[in-house]
Amino acid sequence: MCWLRGGYNSNGRLSSTELNNPATGTWTTTGVMSTTRTWHTATLLPSGKVLVAGGYGNGFLSSAELYDPALGTWTATGAMSTARGWHTATLLPNGKVLVAGGFNSTSDYLASAEMYDPATGTWTATGPMGTVRRWHTATLLPNGKVLVAGGESNSAELYDPAAGTWTAAGAMSISRYGHMATLLPNGKVLVAGGGDNNGTLAASADLYDPATGTWTATGTMNIARRWHTATLLPNGKVLVAGSYNGNDDISLASAELYDPATGTWMTTGAMSTARSYHTATLLPNGKVLVAGSYNYSSGALASAELYDVGLGFNAAWQPQLATFTSPLVLGGSLALTGSRFRGISGGSGGNTQDSPADYPVVQLRNVESGQTVFLLPTSWSADSFTSAAVSGLPPGWTLVTVFVNGIPGTSGILQLTAAPTNHAPTNLALSNVTVPENQPLGTTVGTLTTTDPDAGNTFTYTLVAGAGDTDNAAFTIVGDNLLTTSSFNYEARSSYSIRLRVTDQGGLTFEKVITIHVTDVAEAAFKIIESGGDPATGFVIRWTCEAGYAYRVNYSETLAAGDWHEIGPVQVANNGEVSLTFTDPWVAGKTRRFYMVVRTPLQ
Repeated sequence: MCWLRGGYNSNGRLSSTELNNPATGTWTTTGVMSTTRTWHTATLLPSGKVLVAGGYGNGFLSSAELYDPALGTWTATGAMSTARGWHTATLLPNGKVLVAGGFNSTSDYLASAEMYDPATGTWTATGPMGTVRRWHTATLLPNGKVLVAGGESNSAELYDPAAGTWTAAGAMSISRYGHMATLLPNGKVLVAGGGDNNGTLAASADLYDPATGTWTATGTMNIARRWHTATLLPNGKVLVAGSYNGNDDISLASAELYDPATGTWMTTGAMSTARSYHTATLLPNGKVLVAGSYNYSSGALASAELYDVGLGFNAAWQPQLATFTSPLVLGGSLALTGSRFRGISGGSGGNTQDSPADYPVVQLRNVESGQTVFLLPTSWSADSFTSAAVSGLPPGWTLVTVFVNGIPGTSGILQLTAAPTNHAPTNLALSNVTVPENQPLGTTVGTLTTTDPDAGNTFTYTLVAGAGDTDNAAFTIVGDNLLTTSSFNYEARSSYSIRLRVTDQGGLTFEKVITIHVTDVAEAAFKIIESGGDPATGFVIRWTCEAGYAYRVNYSETLAAGDWHEIGPVQVANNGEVSLTFTDPWVAGKTRRFYMVVRTPLQ
């Protein structure tokens, strides 16, 4: 659907709106705005609603309202801080709308700018332009900045949404107002026609190159024009139609095409009715709907007509689009189905430098800004196409067209949405924080889980250095399970501290220190079963033992704490008994000897 809203005719300013159905070529009335308006702006939002702001009713207006196509109704939204008409409104990649410049009866020409946030329905001031402007143009560039040009001036400036500031962007070849600006597929901006400060119409055109920040002259139109329309066609050319000739108070029906490849203009079929101040809308079928206007011979017009670029292809060769992904999240993959995605021929002239073009080339074009990208395929067939990650376009309603052999197929309109914001995890937990003593290496302690505001995220877990990492080496992580790398002994140590990190698929992290507790397990009694013999010739000690411990024999003559000495080799055995026979040279003058078996856990 496309639509007309408000405006002016012989009966005065209007609040009525109408919808056009391209499939049937018919118009139907829809909801009425709460305020009559002319010289206002209308901006298609990513939600599908339409923001109408400012204009002139009973004086210049600051009010704004939203049209909901699902309900066919209008509702008031927040008002601008400054009443204005003849301003510009630009949908930014972040979904907000930049309104700049214009005119009102209080401040005359305006340099101020403000931002509308659809999420809150409110306006906030942003940096003012360096020059007052009305009847200027505003073009969203692929880098996200906005180029404002002319407005009874030859100057231009760039708005940076990230900084909220404006910087000078060079100067056009002449002063212009009532001109048109078109973003071309090569990223440059074509500015054509308009009038100078004396009201003289211009046929000249300039190109702005964002890569260099410079303006250069390009081919001159065949007819000087002001208040015309300029529409980027699917073939990359620009259709300019109509005009107001202020010197003779007449409107024009002529039209011409600009070819960016050659920088030249050529005349094309004229409209059936002379028009100025009209609208031109590129339809999904590649045709251009021109509607309304003011004709200085017959007054306001209700008529509409279609321009067919007439590419001259056989309709039986045209690709047909059946289904496509919508809504599509930026960064996601676009999937299409249809027919005739494989061309009738290779589409080349046959010499060694030609390449076949019998495969689908998929174009996305933002409906609001005209910004265009072509998608790289990951797979395609005669009836399907799957793209690599989609990027390079702002969110909003987007025209999708399949080209095969240079033939544009039937198109569709999808909703392109911003990728959801990734939030950092807020917590991690271990399902179990205890492990029994004497367990083998590789014992599972518990399973790790994460709390995260974003549904569907995936996580990886690691042991990391930092406060609380004292015992990281005693554990390892496999998948989302925490495992031991040691066998623990409760009597030797009952708790261990580790530091864990969880990382989501977007690289955001959360860290936490967790204490692992070792639990006591009832163990076989450890006791000396037999001891005796002559230390000088062979003394025998026999005791019970269990796995996981080392055993040493110490002796003392006084039982004092510092008088114990190790004797004999270290003994390690499985569960059962150990018998150690050793000799202990008797020290002359000593009358007694004390022996002790010491057990220590293996680590």
